[in-house]
Amino acid sequence: MKTTTINNSKQLAQQTVFSILFTISFTHFINDMLQAVVPAVYPIIKDKFHLTFTEIGLITLTYQLTASILQPFIGFYTDKKPRPYSLAIAMVFTLLGLAAVAVASSFVNILLAVSLIGVGSSIFHPEASRVAHMASGGKRGLAQSIFQLGGNAGSAIGPLLAAIIVVPYGQFNIIWFCLAAAVGILILSGVAKWYQEHLNLKAKNKSLGAEEKHHSLSKQKVIFSLGILLVLIFSKYFYMASMTSYYTFYLIDKFHVSVQESQIYLFAFLGAVAAGTLFGGALGDRFGRKYIIWISILGVAPFTLLLPYASLFWTGILSVIIGLIISSAFSAILVYATELVPGKVGLIAGLFFGLAFGMGGLGSAILGKLADSTSIEYVFKVCAFLPLIGVLTSFLPNIEGKRKASAED
Repeated sequence: MKTTTINNSKQLAQQTVFSILFTISFTHFINDMLQAVVPAVYPIIKDKFHLTFTEIGLITLTYQLTASILQPFIGFYTDKKPRPYSLAIAMVFTLLGLAAVAVASSFVNILLAVSLIGVGSSIFHPEASRVAHMASGGKRGLAQSIFQLGGNAGSAIGPLLAAIIVVPYGQFNIIWFCLAAAVGILILSGVAKWYQEHLNLKAKNKSLGAEEKHHSLSKQKVIFSLGILLVLIFSKYFYMASMTSYYTFYLIDKFHVSVQESQIYLFAFLGAVAAGTLFGGALGDRFGRKYIIWISILGVAPFTLLLPYASLFWTGILSVIIGLIISSAFSAILVYATELVPGKVGLIAGLFFGLAFGMGGLGSAILGKLADSTSIEYVFKVCAFLPLIGVLTSFLPNIEGKRKASAED
C-alpha cells in the first residue's frame, strides 16, 4: 500500500500541470503588464515634470535596481524555506506602487513609487519560477516558456492599455490598473494553496526531491559557464532597454509619429517578444538549449544592424523580427543555468531575473545619458552591435550530450 502511494505521488510529480502553468503565466501577465505601464507613460511624465532623458533613465534604473538586487537573496532564502503566500504579498507591493505613481507630484515621488513596484517584482519572480518548475513534469523549457509568455504578453499589452487609458486622460488614470493588481492577489492566493500542497507531498515522499539531473562538469567549468550566460543576459537586456525605454522616443524623433502611434509600434515589438518566447523553451527541450541561445542572440545581429537605417515601414517589420528572435533566449538560458546548478531554482531564477532587470535599468540610465549628449538615433546605432556578443555561446558545454554519455556508462 505504501509503495503504491509513493508511486502515485511520483506520477503526480512527473505530470505537467498545465492548469497551474497557465495560471502562474496569467499572473506573470498581470505583473509585467502593470510594470510596463510606467515606461509607457514616460512621454507624459517627461513633459509634466520637465525631465531630461537622463532622469527618465534614472526612473528605470531605480525600478530595475529594486527589482534586481533583492531577487537572488530572496531566491536563495526560499530555496531553503519556501514561502508560497509571498506571491500574493508581491502583488500587494505592486498595487501600492501603482497607486503611488498615479498620485506622484514630483520626480522624487515617482522614484519612491517605482521602487515599490520593483520590490513586488523581486519577490514575485523567484517564487513564481519555482512554481513553474514544480508544475513542469520534467518539461522545463516548455514550462519556463509558458511562464515567460505571460510576462512578455503583459509587457506588450501594458503600453497599449496605457495608450488607451492613461495617455488621453492623464497620469492619475494609472489608478485603474490597481484593479488588475487586486485580481492578481486573489489568483496568487489560490496558486499558493497548490504550492503548499506540493511542498507537503514532497515532504512526505522525500525521494521526489532527488529527481534533479546532475552533470559531470567541474565547479570551475560551472562558474565559467554561468559567467558566459550572465554576459549573454547583459547583451540581450542592454539591447532590450533601448527598445522598451527609448523606441517610442526614437520613432517620434525620427519619423514624427504621435505618442499613441509610437505605442502601437512598441506593442507590435513586445507582442513579437511574447510570441517568440513560447517557442524558445520548447525548441530548447527538443533540440538543445545551446543551439537556441546561439540563434537567439547572435542570429538577431543582422536585423539590429539594419534597424537604424530603415524607413518607418521597415523599422516596424525589423522590430517584429528582432522581437521574435531575441525573445527565445531567456527561457533557454534560465533552464540551462538551473541544469548547471541542480536544486537551486530560486537562487538561479533570482540571479538571472535580477540581472535581467539590473541590466535593463543600467542600460536605460546609460543610454539616456548617451541620448542627451548625442541623439536617440545614435543610441540605436551603438546598441545594434550588442548581439554580436552571442559568439561567446561557443564556449558553453553541451550538457545534454554529457548526460547522454553518462547514462550510457
